Amino acid sequence: MTLPRRLRENARMKAILSDDRTSFTLSRGAWSNSYPVDEAAHWLAFYRKQPVDFPKAGRAYAGSIAALEGLCRDLGLPV
Repeated sequence: MTLPRRLRENARMKAILSDDRTSFTLSRGAWSNSYPVDEAAHWLAFYRKQPVDFPKAGRAYAGSIAALEGLCRDLGLPV
């Protein structure tokens, strides 16, 4: 079963940098949470470790990893 485009787009993880560049928000659909920018590298490392620790999750963390990699690149952090 393929989800309708609207639902697929709502399911995409996004990492949004605040206007003052001091925090970022991860969001997917109705879920969201904000973090200080200085924790971006920590969260990227955390999400990269999840597929290793929980291989049955498959690609469930791929969207989070991609969003955080993009955010880190925008911040000039190592990816």
